[in-house]
Amino acid sequence: MTETLGLAQALIARASVTPDDAGCIKLIAGRLAPLGFSQEIIDSGPPDGRVRNLWARRAPPNLPINPRTRTLVFAGHVDVVPPGPLEHWTSDPFTPTVRGGKLYGRGASDMKSSIAAFTVAVEEFLAARPDAPLAIAFLLTSDEEGPAVDGTTVVVERLRARGERPDWCIVGEPSAEQRTGDTLKNGRRGSLSGRLTVRGVQGHIAYPQVARNPIHQLAPALAELAAIDDWDQDRGNAYFPPTSWQVSNLHAGMGAPNVIPGEAVVDFNFRFGTASTPDALQARFEAVLQRHQLDYALQWTLAGLPFLTEPGPLVDAVQVAIRAETGQAAQLSTTGGTSDGRFMATLCPEVIELGPPNASIHQIDEHIALADLESLKAIYRRALDKLTDFAQAHPVA
Repeated sequence: MTETLGLAQALIARASVTPDDAGCIKLIAGRLAPLGFSQEIIDSGPPDGRVRNLWARRAPPNLPINPRTRTLVFAGHVDVVPPGPLEHWTSDPFTPTVRGGKLYGRGASDMKSSIAAFTVAVEEFLAARPDAPLAIAFLLTSDEEGPAVDGTTVVVERLRARGERPDWCIVGEPSAEQRTGDTLKNGRRGSLSGRLTVRGVQGHIAYPQVARNPIHQLAPALAELAAIDDWDQDRGNAYFPPTSWQVSNLHAGMGAPNVIPGEAVVDFNFRFGTASTPDALQARFEAVLQRHQLDYALQWTLAGLPFLTEPGPLVDAVQVAIRAETGQAAQLSTTGGTSDGRFMATLCPEVIELGPPNASIHQIDEHIALADLESLKAIYRRALDKLTDFAQAHPVA
């Protein structure tokens, strides 16, 4: 058994369903302590749903203390989604099981294997280059699969308040399509959700003249919204597709077939790139509602802004590491949902996501191929070397 596999199994065996870290953070902290990492445990949230976060940092031992020493952060989450019906799993989701060259268990690909891989990669790197002129940090949370309000964002705000600004961040989210290293996420779209309530007048369906049907009033506006293909004049760019708008739920009525409902409620979401802004999207959306003279209420929720890391030291180092390890040319991508990268990008100028294939995440019998696990560790290890070489050649003034 390899070190990476052993650590991944130890993490999977801890049933860390969000927001419970189930001892995963203590396990990683124990691995980092002998390596010289200073550590902070940052708990946040209500007593009945406490989130545990870890910020650990190791400064180069032979450099003067400098908060701007070039720093690489490995970021990730130890929490997992619930396993679902246990009887549907081939083996217990929290009993890590190897069969057919794959490791099975909840969190095997999202994202306990990544945490194991970058922990072991750092151990190997420091054993070989203990005096490397690169600071290394870990940011781990148990609140990524949950509301994400007491996790990475809390740590980021604490770091910002005391002036710590890392240079680079690798988030271990499962980014690959078929094989580890085939895809590198160098950004993510923003997410803006809304709940629209159109108010009508409830009444008997046989007397529509004394009622006002909000569904009928909503329908023309909804058709116009669905036909818009250039939200905020955004038709996409080299990294992001055009802004998209989708309805996720529409409901009205009281369950009785002879009652005109008093209101209709629509849940919807925008996914947008760097060419759009939340303010412009909201303004255009409301202009449609007002043009159709709807009586409405509207609630907005901004889950995250888009971020983008263009080719530079971090992307270049990771692409070189992937090619050296796998022979692949990693494709840059900004597809998929949101991640904690959106919080890191407000603090760190270069953020990418690199992890194993994502085909089985959140599914029954979640798994990772053992070959992908070891390849991922080796890519992280090579990236550390490349970024150290860059830090050596370009020291901070």
